[in-house]
Amino acid sequence: MTPEMKGFVLLSVIKLLFVFTVVMVGVALLTLMERKVSAWMQNRLGPNRVGPGGLLQPAADGLKNILKEETFPAEANPVLFTVAPALAFIPALMLSGVIPFAAPLPINSDDFGRDLGAFLGRIPVIGSAIGTAVAGAFHAVFGVMAHHGPMPMVVADVPVGFLFVLAIGSLGVYGIALAGWASNSKYSLLGGLRASAQLVSYEVALGLSLIPVLLLTGDVSFSRIVGFQQQGLWFALPLFVSFFVFLVSGFAETNRLPFDLPEAESELIAGYHTEYSAMKFSFFFIAEYANVVTISAMLTTLFFGGWDIPFTTWDQRGGVLQTLVTGLFFFAKLMFWIFFVMWIRWTLPRFRYDQLMALGWKFFTPVTLVYIMLVCVVLYLGDLAGVQGVLATHLVLTGLSIILAFALFVVIDRGLVLSGSAVRRARAAAVRQAQRLAASS
Repeated sequence: MTPEMKGFVLLSVIKLLFVFTVVMVGVALLTLMERKVSAWMQNRLGPNRVGPGGLLQPAADGLKNILKEETFPAEANPVLFTVAPALAFIPALMLSGVIPFAAPLPINSDDFGRDLGAFLGRIPVIGSAIGTAVAGAFHAVFGVMAHHGPMPMVVADVPVGFLFVLAIGSLGVYGIALAGWASNSKYSLLGGLRASAQLVSYEVALGLSLIPVLLLTGDVSFSRIVGFQQQGLWFALPLFVSFFVFLVSGFAETNRLPFDLPEAESELIAGYHTEYSAMKFSFFFIAEYANVVTISAMLTTLFFGGWDIPFTTWDQRGGVLQTLVTGLFFFAKLMFWIFFVMWIRWTLPRFRYDQLMALGWKFFTPVTLVYIMLVCVVLYLGDLAGVQGVLATHLVLTGLSIILAFALFVVIDRGLVLSGSAVRRARAAAVRQAQRLAASS
């Protein structure tokens, strides 16, 4: 194995450990954040007993789940009942490794061990001895490792980009469906069937909403998509309809309110995970929060520039400082969307199941199909008219987005979709009253 290949493997392992550690710890802290956000919105305190300000509450909950006795339904399928939580958990955890979270870090080193020893050698008095010992130990264990050029700040910069996320993310439904079926409980089975229908339905709208991104960039790689947004506008403006459909479909894909029909406690107790307890029960929630992180990271990357800092090209110059600052910007955008997901949970009520399915099949699917055709026509006419440059194309599509947003949310909708069934019932009652008056006269 060449020194460059060794360096690539070592750096990939380091990124892997960093990202997965951050995700696992972050998912635990998101449970605390959700409870704090809900408490703030409901004017109460939330967790405040374990640790300062309740910061150790996730650790207490984790310890409780580890020590708690696991129940096993007598009539459950033993193999599938055990495997289902892992099938929901593993795909959710894998997706965090393909989304870039900072600008590439430039690394030019012919020997990692020697450079590490030289860095430690700057410590006063004992630095020379420590540096020599560390360099010798590094060479004895790993040999000579080298890396030249910018290192992408992503565990695996896969060329298939968001296609990988859609493919792997759709596997999580198998764990949910198997959990509902293997429990041999009617409540769990109904929850699993609801989850399957819901995820399949909104997976269609989610995939269709990303086709305009592909049309605009000609690439599905996350890094390339971020690069295109740096040349023009963030895609949330020129592709606003895609952004809106992706956002709402993301809620449905994560089973979050107002799309939590598979877990509806008023109807199904807890849905597909009713019969689970202890750590198996926790795996489903870890998977849910990991999916929330993934959807928020994809929103940030695909429609809000990823790690890009707006109104400046400083972040594109390459350097350690640029990597750190762009990583902070990405984290700030990510946390905003995670907070938005929690905000919606404690603001909107749950849909009826017929409303949920109608929104996906009767509204989102036709809208995204028509939008794809409109984007194709606008791009073609722009080429014929001689529109040059990424920014000019983005400005033209932003004008189209403004027109379509007004048409969808004001003219066409007229309260039929956004205002819900109350408006429809009031209109139907008005029509019946008019018919009675006409008949009586």
